[in-house]
Amino acid sequence: MKSFHTEYNPSAVEAAGNNFDDDGREKRTGTVMTASAHIITAVIGSGVLSLAWAIAQLGWVAGTVILVTFAVINYFTSTMLADCYRSPDTGIRNYNYMDVVRAYLGGWKVKLCGLAQYGSLVGITIGYTITASISLVAIGKANCFHEKGHGAKCSVSNYPLMAAFGIIQIVLSQIHNFHKLSFLSIIATVMSFSYASIGIGLALAALASGKVGKTDLTGTVVGVDVTASDKIWRSFQAAGDIAFSYAFSVVLVEIQACILSIRDDTLRSSPPENKVMKNASLAGVSTTTSFYILCGCIGYAAFGNQAPGDFLTDFGFYEPYWLIDFANACIAVHLIAAYQVFAQPIFQFFEKKCNKAWPESNFITKEYSINIPLLGKCRINFLRLVWRTTYVTLTTVVAMIFPFFNAILGLIGALTFWPLTVYFPVEMHISQKKVKKYTMRWIGLKLLVLVCLIVSLLAAVGSIVGLINSVKAYKPFHNLD
Repeated sequence: MKSFHTEYNPSAVEAAGNNFDDDGREKRTGTVMTASAHIITAVIGSGVLSLAWAIAQLGWVAGTVILVTFAVINYFTSTMLADCYRSPDTGIRNYNYMDVVRAYLGGWKVKLCGLAQYGSLVGITIGYTITASISLVAIGKANCFHEKGHGAKCSVSNYPLMAAFGIIQIVLSQIHNFHKLSFLSIIATVMSFSYASIGIGLALAALASGKVGKTDLTGTVVGVDVTASDKIWRSFQAAGDIAFSYAFSVVLVEIQACILSIRDDTLRSSPPENKVMKNASLAGVSTTTSFYILCGCIGYAAFGNQAPGDFLTDFGFYEPYWLIDFANACIAVHLIAAYQVFAQPIFQFFEKKCNKAWPESNFITKEYSINIPLLGKCRINFLRLVWRTTYVTLTTVVAMIFPFFNAILGLIGALTFWPLTVYFPVEMHISQKKVKKYTMRWIGLKLLVLVCLIVSLLAAVGSIVGLINSVKAYKPFHNLD
C-alpha cells in the first residue's frame, strides 16, 4: 500500500509527474477561487439573516465594532494556520487540523484539538439538517399565509423534510473528498449571495416604505424591549454569534490539504499553498464581512429593536411570497453543500484510521468502478458506502429527536471557537516563528487569546440560558407551527 505521508522534496514533484503531487496523491488543481468558494460555503450560512437580531441586542456602536473586529481576528488567525500546513523542518504535509497541532505542539493539545474539532463538525452537520428543514417548512408556511392570510394558523411537518435532506446527503457523501466538491461549493456560494441579497433587498424595501422599527445606539432598551437580565444574556449570546459566524478554522487545513497543490517553481502563476490559502481567506472573509454588515445593519434599520431571529423563516416579511420561497430554497440548497464541507473531514478521519488498521482488507481499501445512468462512471468503496450512510442516518435521526439542537450548537460554538480559531493558531505561530516571551509581539498575541477566551465564556453562559429556555418549551416530535 502506497504511503501518503512523505517529506517535501522538490525533486519528488518532478518524479511524480503531471498527474500526482509530491505525496503520491492525485494532482490537486484547486485555485484561489475554489478555495474561496469552500470558505464562503463554510462561513456564510443562513445565520447571516439573523445578524439583524444580534445588532439589535448590542446596538449600532457595539454591534458594528464587533462585526469588523472579529472579521479581522478570524482572518489574522487563519493566516497563521495556513502557514502551519507543512511540518517544521521536514515540510511534510499535514492532512488535518490534528496533524498540524501534533507537528507543532504535541501532547494533550492534540486530543483537545480532536475533541473540539470533530465535536464541532458533528454538531454542525446535525444543526444544518434542522436548519434546512426549517427553511423548507417556511416555504410551505409562506404559501399558506399567502392563501389564507397572515394571521392563519399554518402547520407544516418538518420530519419528512429532514428525511429527504438525509437521503440527498447519503448520495452526496459518496463523493470521495474536498477536491471533488468544488462544483458544490461554487453552487452554494451563488445560493449564499442570492438569499443574502434577497434579505438585503427586502430590508431596503421596508426602509423605503417608511415602516421601520425604533433603533438605538445601545440596542434593545431595558424595561421597554427586554428585562435587565435578558439584555445581559442576549448581549452575550449576540457577541458570541457574531464571533462564531466567521469561524472556518475547523475545516481550513482540510481544504488546503485536499485542493491545493505544491508550488511549481517553473510556473510564476503557481504560488505556494499557504499564500494561495491566505488570498482565499482574505477573499472569503472580505466577502462575508460585506454581506454581514449589509444584512445586519440594514436589517436592524428596517426592524429596529424588534428584529426577528431570521428575516425569512421567522417571517419578518410575508410578501412577495414567491420571493420568500425562492430565498428559502436557496438556503436549503446552500446547506446541502455546506453539510458536505463539514462532514468530509469526519469521513476522512475515520477512513484513514481504518486504512491504517486494516490495510489488507478489500472491504476497506478496494475501489470498484460502476456506470450510473446520467452520472457516468463512479468509484465505489464499501467502507465509504456503509460508514458514510450510517453517519448521515444517525445525524438525521438526532436532528429529528432534538429539533432544538441549534441551541446546543450555539453552546458548542462557544466552547470550540476559542481553541480552534484563536488558541491553537496563535500557539503554533509562536512556536513556528520562535517568538520570544515577554516581547511586545508575544504580549499582544497572548492578550488576543485572553480576550477571545473571555468572549467565548460569556457567550457560553448566554447560550446555556437560551438552551434552558428551549428545553422548557420542547415537545417531542411536534410540528413547527
